[in-house]
Amino acid sequence: MPTAHPSGWAHADGALRGPHWLREPADANALVDHLWSRTATKTDGVLSVGGVPLPELVREHGSPAYVLDEDDFRARARAFRDAFSDYDVYYAGKAFLCTTVARWLAEDGLSLDVCSGGELAVAERAGFPMERVGFHGNNKTLGELERAVELGVGRVIVDSFDEIERLAAATTELGRTTGVLVRVTAGVEAHTHEYIATAHEDQKFGFSIASGDAFEAVRRVLAAPGLRLLGLHSHIGSQIFDTSGFEVAARRVLALHARIATELDVVMPEMDLGGGFGIAYTTQDDPSDPDTLARGMSEIVAHECRALGIERPRLSIEPGRAIVGPSMCTVYEVGTVKEVALDGGARRSYVSVDGGMSDNIRTALYDADYSATLASRTSGSPATLARVVGKHCEAGDIVVKDEFLPGDVRPGDLVAVPGTGAYCRSMASNYNHALRPPVIGVRDGKTFTVLRRETEADLLATDVGVTS
Repeated sequence: MPTAHPSGWAHADGALRGPHWLREPADANALVDHLWSRTATKTDGVLSVGGVPLPELVREHGSPAYVLDEDDFRARARAFRDAFSDYDVYYAGKAFLCTTVARWLAEDGLSLDVCSGGELAVAERAGFPMERVGFHGNNKTLGELERAVELGVGRVIVDSFDEIERLAAATTELGRTTGVLVRVTAGVEAHTHEYIATAHEDQKFGFSIASGDAFEAVRRVLAAPGLRLLGLHSHIGSQIFDTSGFEVAARRVLALHARIATELDVVMPEMDLGGGFGIAYTTQDDPSDPDTLARGMSEIVAHECRALGIERPRLSIEPGRAIVGPSMCTVYEVGTVKEVALDGGARRSYVSVDGGMSDNIRTALYDADYSATLASRTSGSPATLARVVGKHCEAGDIVVKDEFLPGDVRPGDLVAVPGTGAYCRSMASNYNHALRPPVIGVRDGKTFTVLRRETEADLLATDVGVTS
């Protein structure tokens, strides 16, 4: 039985040999196309996104920087909208949200899921249609709920008995009615990291179907003033590659839907099956396309509805990572390179870059895998096993655990990491008082600032100092 090393995963037995799926490439300069946004290309070793060579982008905007491919983002959003044409498609704002992205989503006909007052503020600032906003969260404050009711948010996904009372108080106080979905846990574990699997029983989200809490929550919503019951909400996890994990969850949630219709004489018009669709971070990942996902989920729901003898409710899904994840990469400048001897005479190159866990915590938090490529020149050197690490004062400050990079990577080179659109900027921090990088949009050979780089003035603005 393997055990964790007290100093972290990087010190565990076998960690230095690399994962079984990683293969040495025939050409260390080549781009693995399916890991990158659709406009990413390499010419003479220089990576361009949206027609913008990354060395030029760095000269103008500095490093590190998140690079957001507008054409790719919007094409992926429209692909989900079109594949799930008879669903409501709610982009999960927690993956990455800003006013620019909210406006793109509004223009392209998607809905928006938020899970905090801050995300709701972004939606409001962007002029996003509030009737197409859903408000998630397991501990929404009374102030957040009042604001959602005042703004006319289309649906609030309630997550506890306390929240049902809190939301009813807000609607009563404001004289409004608010649409409600009840979040339920179906007891299904998606094949994903423990911290992002959200449908098993022993976790903080939702009402258990098995315990009867979900049925009781529906009963209380029906009895509460100002709450209009829309349906049930289920979410089984994240980074899911096919629809098989949804089958049992859909069966259990639809069975509860049918029971409520029979016992409470209420036919709920909607149901949200969540999302969590995965993306390709490395060559080991093989995600499904939106059309395949739509067919699979629709077949599952149709089969279960036939078995239960009920009409299919209006369905919703929540892709977030699957839209924005591949649409963004992060470009770094190499600062130092250190060769480390491994077991059996092998060597690994530690490539230190000017960012790290402050701009991508997922490797440290979830043991997530990423890829990387030399982005500023071509190399004639053979590939060598490399680890891309950050500049923070932590041994676990690792951006890419294992990757083959050209053996002559040196200070001043640019290295780019694909698939950083989801959760990297959203979870970015000021650890070690680092400044969060900008998000630079690219399209048709031009750049535009989506989120500017933080400054030391930003960092110090909340430090009120000490008065004598």
